[in-house]
Amino acid sequence: MTPNATPQYDSSDCPTGCCARFNPEGWDGALLQFHDKPFVRAETLSLAHVPLNMGRVMTRVLTAIDHAAAMDPGQRFVLSRDLSAFKGEHLFAVIKAVPGEEMVSLSGQFLTKVFEGPYSAVPHWEGDMQALARDQGKTPGAVWFFYTTCPKCQAVYGKNPVVGVVELLG
Repeated sequence: MTPNATPQYDSSDCPTGCCARFNPEGWDGALLQFHDKPFVRAETLSLAHVPLNMGRVMTRVLTAIDHAAAMDPGQRFVLSRDLSAFKGEHLFAVIKAVPGEEMVSLSGQFLTKVFEGPYSAVPHWEGDMQALARDQGKTPGAVWFFYTTCPKCQAVYGKNPVVGVVELLG
């Protein structure tokens, strides 16, 4: 795969007007190669891993990204992970710096797997992603999840596809 590219995200199939219907083609088993890929980094507060201010943070960051014209519609995704039971980290893929927001970049190889199921399965999926890295002869690094569908759209679509992303080390 081309450096810093991900499988295409088709946002045109969006009957809810919120989250596009996720097409997993190309996402399952993809090997991503990032080289200083830019992301906006944001944190949310959680209580026992349940986000408390997700809507407010997502709205703020997505508005800033939109005003900066920094979103690539074909590469739209957010990587999320729990840093603790009280804090979540979210990396919003962008194509350039976004004023007023914390910028980070990722470099390295990352492997993906598409899961289907409830959010409560994430701890199990994290173990699956670590095992997948080891199956490739690599040491697992950080594990993120791309939640393709919000809870409201999940109810409409009847599915909850989630993409696991594991960093491959050594």
